[in-house]
Amino acid sequence: MKAGMLFATRGIGRSTALGITGLALALSACSGDADTSTGPTVADLTDAGTITIGTTFDQPGFGFLNPATDELEGFDVEIGKIVAADMGIAPEDITWVEIGSKTREDMIEDGSVDLVIATFTINDERKEVISFAGPYLMAGQDLMVPRGNPEGIAGPDDLAGKAVCSIGDSTSNENIEQNYPEAQLILLDDYSSCSQALKAGQVDAVTSDDVVLYGFVASEPEAFEVVGNPFSEEPYGIGLQRENSELRDFIDDTLEDSYADGSWLAAWDATAGQFIPTPEPPDVDRY
Repeated sequence: MKAGMLFATRGIGRSTALGITGLALALSACSGDADTSTGPTVADLTDAGTITIGTTFDQPGFGFLNPATDELEGFDVEIGKIVAADMGIAPEDITWVEIGSKTREDMIEDGSVDLVIATFTINDERKEVISFAGPYLMAGQDLMVPRGNPEGIAGPDDLAGKAVCSIGDSTSNENIEQNYPEAQLILLDDYSSCSQALKAGQVDAVTSDDVVLYGFVASEPEAFEVVGNPFSEEPYGIGLQRENSELRDFIDDTLEDSYADGSWLAAWDATAGQFIPTPEPPDVDRY
């Protein structure tokens, strides 16, 4: 049965989404007896009937544990369900692991997760360590400022002397460090902390991918706005172990099928598409 026929919009409860640190390694091991240097095959995952996926829990619209419903929701979550469904794995048999920018590659390499779907930009440096399927979305780095933009920030050239919040080991903070060194870069653990620092007046702007920032604006429209002047290209990919070309090819096929059968668009419309205009699905890069 194809992914689009199994598309589900419901989230996954806190009891499954949380308290899984000890389970992640065990469930990943249950994915089969594959060589740990390459990770599980599609057959391993299908036979096990389960998959472990790392995502964010604090990014509205993409990977967000909704405190009102105790459910994990967002576009990245739905993409994970589409991939799992094409292996015959039901949404309730996905184990979701909260993952941060500093731990993504390590958790893929050591087998703690089978996949990472977490607004994860594909770049050459990361491809030396892990592999990527996709991309499944093209984003761009932008700036979030207080509602009304009191500092008049129109783009990164206006950041000189301004306190700008980002997170470590992200393409966003690297871009600011390398190309806009006069900005006062402040690195926190996650973007939800950055958004609260902006709300408290402790920083002048937050920088991340535009689609991530629009999620925070949607959750607190009276507090924030996005400048709307993207200054990079951020192709989002699905991270997996570097030598696992068989699984990568399968996921690339699934993504292209989801573009054709409407399940990618359905996932977008049910999540981030509620506050971000619908983009064109990007061409999959088979390398």
